[in-house]
Amino acid sequence: MQLSEKKRPRVMSGMRPTGKIHLGHLVGALQQWVRYCETADPYFEIADLHAYTTSFSDPQSIRDARNDMVIDWLAAGIDPQKCTIYLQSAIPEISELHVLLGMITPLSWLERVPTWKSQIGELGQHIATYGFLGYPLLQLCDIAIFRGERVPVGRDQLAHLEFGREVVRRFNYLYGEGKEILTEPEGTLSDFPEIPGTDGRKMSKSYDNAILIADDETTTAKKVRSMVTDPLKIRRHDAGRPEVCPVFALWKIVNPDHVPWVDRNCRSGELGCVQDKTDFAASLNEFLQPIRERRAEIAKDPRYVERIIDVGSQKARAIAAQTLHDVKRAMKLV
Repeated sequence: MQLSEKKRPRVMSGMRPTGKIHLGHLVGALQQWVRYCETADPYFEIADLHAYTTSFSDPQSIRDARNDMVIDWLAAGIDPQKCTIYLQSAIPEISELHVLLGMITPLSWLERVPTWKSQIGELGQHIATYGFLGYPLLQLCDIAIFRGERVPVGRDQLAHLEFGREVVRRFNYLYGEGKEILTEPEGTLSDFPEIPGTDGRKMSKSYDNAILIADDETTTAKKVRSMVTDPLKIRRHDAGRPEVCPVFALWKIVNPDHVPWVDRNCRSGELGCVQDKTDFAASLNEFLQPIRERRAEIAKDPRYVERIIDVGSQKARAIAAQTLHDVKRAMKLV
């Protein structure tokens, strides 16, 4: 008699449709997602409700970006036959769970999440809304509604995840009667959890410092030429410090075999920043070429993408409904 196959762990992750995805998404998340398609039971969310926390004044752009983002996912190697791709707003159970967990979440827990103040400082007071303050709780509900066990995150999201784990523990303590109603998720970091943008800060569409997968080769080369490097390396033959250079950090992703040569010649002053960026732009375009070719092919059939989202959303909603029923029963609402 054969032993039954070991149950695969449930993985949940998602992205906001606020424009085309960039190199940071590809390396920091999507490469993990591709592996999870082979080893886990993955649920990947088009987080359109989350997009309204910063882009609420431009709803059409959120709508337009949904399919575009999924095309990028598929081009990066995500297999829709081995995962569930769904639309957040098509799962109303997520929003209802958000209301219910909001009843037991102390306000001070939300206010201490680091991104609350830091992103307002970066992006402006206009995003200081009730929805933005509750962003980490809605993020937890995305995970909890599917009883996600593992969540791929960047370093800046670890505080969000720990907040979510606290809320789950509080819920289970108040209503579980010794049972685990909701699952406490664990975070997993990629090999490159934070990718620098062209200005040296974390790569982000919000900061307008991103290299997009959908960029053409000319645009990519132009963005690379604009990248900041070591501020103390002023002339070509000045000795450089690769450890503080965003271009050097990206070399480790695009062509790790070339890293020792860049490190040695930058420190010696033999390699100037202009030449380094020219070489890197060529290598980056070569790295992205197969993804861009797949993207162009998938984009020819928009209905294919819509079918993937519709089928995935139906499957996801059935699971979400069961979790919500269990939560409401524990809270004596049914």
